[in-house]
Amino acid sequence: MPDDARPGLRVTSALVVPEAELSWRFSRSSGPGGQGVNTADSRVELSWDVAGSAVLTAVQRARVTERLGRRVVGGVLTVAASEHRAQLRNRDAARARLAALVADALAPPGPRRRATRPTRGSVQRRLDAKKQRSGTKRLRRPPQD
Repeated sequence: MPDDARPGLRVTSALVVPEAELSWRFSRSSGPGGQGVNTADSRVELSWDVAGSAVLTAVQRARVTERLGRRVVGGVLTVAASEHRAQLRNRDAARARLAALVADALAPPGPRRRATRPTRGSVQRRLDAKKQRSGTKRLRRPPQD
């Protein structure tokens, strides 16, 4: 299906990024490609303006920008794909990568870690191992006069 016929980029079952909010850039890719490597623009960059997106709520926008931190530059999230020789396959790879990245960023945080104490046996085993190790190192020292 051509890109412009798709309704948008499905990130989750509740979130679909419209095609109008996605921008594409194409350039020459490095790596294998035969005779066409110097002429075909097969490398793909897919950008999405997270800060100006109409499909995200304020909470979702804050979560995406916080979790993706350095990947969001100036409110824009950019993903590049150049692993395939064909531009169409790189387009699909970039779409899948962007959807997975945003879906992971939007996922609710996991349960908080419950603080636990080490068992008495594990503390004793650790201290015994430290004593044994220090004894081994003490035997390796040159004799003291």
